[in-house]
Amino acid sequence: MGAAEFTSVLDRAAEGGRITPEEALDLYRSAPLHALGRAADAVRRRRYAGVEHIATYIIERNINYTNACVTACKFCAFYAPPKSDRVWTRDLDDILRRCAETVELGGTQIMFQGGHHPDYGVEYYERHFSAIKEAFPELVIHSLGASEVAHMARISGVGVEEAIRRIHAAGLDSFAGAGAELLPARPRNAIAPLKESGEEWLSIMETAHRLGVESTCTMLMGTGETNAERIEHLRMVRDVQDRTGGFRAFIPYTYQPENNHLRGQTQATLFEYLRLIAVARLFLDNVAHIQGSWLTTGKEVGQLSLHYGADDLGSVMLEENVVSSAGARHRSNRMELIRLIRDAGRVPAQRATTYEHLVVHEDPARDPVDDRVVSHLSSTAIDGGTAHPELRLVDAES
Repeated sequence: MGAAEFTSVLDRAAEGGRITPEEALDLYRSAPLHALGRAADAVRRRRYAGVEHIATYIIERNINYTNACVTACKFCAFYAPPKSDRVWTRDLDDILRRCAETVELGGTQIMFQGGHHPDYGVEYYERHFSAIKEAFPELVIHSLGASEVAHMARISGVGVEEAIRRIHAAGLDSFAGAGAELLPARPRNAIAPLKESGEEWLSIMETAHRLGVESTCTMLMGTGETNAERIEHLRMVRDVQDRTGGFRAFIPYTYQPENNHLRGQTQATLFEYLRLIAVARLFLDNVAHIQGSWLTTGKEVGQLSLHYGADDLGSVMLEENVVSSAGARHRSNRMELIRLIRDAGRVPAQRATTYEHLVVHEDPARDPVDDRVVSHLSSTAIDGGTAHPELRLVDAES
């Protein structure tokens, strides 16, 4: 594709036209970086006309309930084989304490994430989700993904549809899109051979969407996949979205190389990541939101993603132990995340899980100043608090 053809395709996409997978691959491989970013930003501005000056974030907590896992994904540094002496599981009281701290710090969302424990079927999630909802009805449970659904259904001997209906009734509000990794067969089999296929992952999400349970969709880049396979991942997502409209957001993030079986053999560069953000915004014309990931790429690159099509900068994640185990060292807090968004030329806004603006920080003089709202609150605790003063929170790393 020559310069004139790049310009033609980028102009068509910027004006709202659909591009083909072949065109997306050519753009990803060879389009001038700044032209790619300008076109992606034009798509974002058109989609959010009237509020295009705003970029969002959320306050949430990722509660890791167990590290026991039977899937042994090669990129994962978090899991432990079920019979290992490194296995731990949090009890329900511990989980509720973490929820209390989340509410105390202004968090609105819980991401329940853990290993595929060999004993945890649908009943486990029903019990925990219903307990969380009873104690903290204000918290949104945005958790799990198709891999966990396939696993719990198999453990409980029920169908996927029944599993989704039951955990939704118990309190699950939406799926976090976990376990997508790479959807095309070759890279998925290389890094997660014991998980369901990419087609099955999407089929489970399609079932969830049909049942009224929306989701996000993730992508792990940098584990040895080709450029064509990255675009094929986007193509597979877009095809399902054409049928269901159930993916709220697309969230790519980069492989972290420490303490796992891949041993850092391959990683995505920061420019590859920014190009992927831009191409995703151009190609996924049916997905509302693109989220930049400062957690794995760093704050400056996360900030840059807001100029390459992203409209959301992710979260102040009060606790996270999965990608951190693989080497993600980036930390932030609410005040810094607001500053990063503002320094990128956008007005920060705290959002809900469904992307409504809860608080728009129009006036810097009125920005929040609570320095307790820090990402990765993994070794601190607030005794009691206004949410549930009877609780005494425990070390999140224990």
